[in-house]
Amino acid sequence: MASLNITTGLSTSFHFLHSLRQCRNLQTAVSPIVSSSYLPTSYITQKQIEIPTSPEKQAPPVQEGLGAFQKLPMVMPSIDLYCSALRKSKRVQPTKGIANIAKRERNRGAKQLDAFMKELALPLKGYMESFPRKRLLHPYERSLIELTLGEGKYEEVLGKVDVLRKKVLSVGKEHASLCAKALSKKEAEERLSEGVEKLELVFQQQGRAVDDLLSIAKVLRAMPVVDLEMPTLCLVGAPNVGKSSLVRILSTGKPEICNYPFTTRGILMGHIVLNYQRFQVTDTPGLLRRCDEDRNNLEKLTLAVLTHLPTAVLYVHDLTGECGTSPSDQFRIYKEMKERFKDYLWIDAVSKCDLLGGSPVIYAKEDRSSDDEEIIKYRETGPDESIHVSVKTEQGLNELKSKVKEVLSNEMEKIKSGDKVDQSGEEVDQSVGS
Repeated sequence: MASLNITTGLSTSFHFLHSLRQCRNLQTAVSPIVSSSYLPTSYITQKQIEIPTSPEKQAPPVQEGLGAFQKLPMVMPSIDLYCSALRKSKRVQPTKGIANIAKRERNRGAKQLDAFMKELALPLKGYMESFPRKRLLHPYERSLIELTLGEGKYEEVLGKVDVLRKKVLSVGKEHASLCAKALSKKEAEERLSEGVEKLELVFQQQGRAVDDLLSIAKVLRAMPVVDLEMPTLCLVGAPNVGKSSLVRILSTGKPEICNYPFTTRGILMGHIVLNYQRFQVTDTPGLLRRCDEDRNNLEKLTLAVLTHLPTAVLYVHDLTGECGTSPSDQFRIYKEMKERFKDYLWIDAVSKCDLLGGSPVIYAKEDRSSDDEEIIKYRETGPDESIHVSVKTEQGLNELKSKVKEVLSNEMEKIKSGDKVDQSGEEVDQSVGS
């Protein structure tokens, strides 16, 4: 079987030796030419020449650790992928030594269509193999995909990319075969033109899937990186209670500070260094008083962090009435979270203490008939042993930082001893919208 070497003229060139494939009555050959910027080198050098193994000999799928999003491949925009494939296929020349003009032209046309097909299909196959299966992801990253992209969107887009790949292969093989059977130079040229037009039509109709995958990769790659071996402090509370302001004080995180609910529209990760030890600090979207079934995806992101990551909690309370959630509702949210995550190390902070007056804040719509002593006390001073802080006057900040240092040091000991949050994902149904 003959073989053909093709050298790319791109910035990074690859030399491949690829066996000729039979297009029914004619054997043709082309080497895959793929830019290293868009397909991992490991895929080109290893997976392409991989010998298929029987199902019983294949290793079982391995669950991904955290950080899978940062390993996603670069996805080429569909128009760039198409134009690059077309440009490279036009460089393919007929096999040397064919004297008959008609035979030479049909050989050239079949080889160019074969090259065009492969230049389109090979990157698509690379994407399918490089994007991780959602079921193999860490439960935290699985939750991020569902809550950020929407249930089923990730699998849907990958499925469409695979449909596009199969369609390209089907159309490419069909028209390369027709071109190989042409009886004249003119017919071979027509078959080549028809094949290119058909592949172009396929990409016009279904190429949007590649652009959707590009968008997904950008979103997921921008997700904050979490280190399971590094202690994490998670700021939790109702919307607009001052979590983001405290993150700016405590860490390198720079969240948006605005006076409306759900300012934090995702998970923001910062870092804090204490005694040369690096810790993680997360700012999470606010929680409202409602059952899990009614929570929006922003609230579920907060619960996903608490459920799947080994974290200590800094729960922030606002008793001034300015955040939009009454102290009574904050109390009930707090009690629910404290009970649900009772095994976590915990700090309570009452924010905006410079604005607290002499009497507790009570909303006019509140029903106080069932108030007990605990909630009455909460409205006045917050939870027992809470630290009263003010970012404006800096009251209590040193005490809070000292407490954070103590708690994170204890969290580090928990991690080292292996006493971590259950990573199996079984709690997701209890905490994330079951």
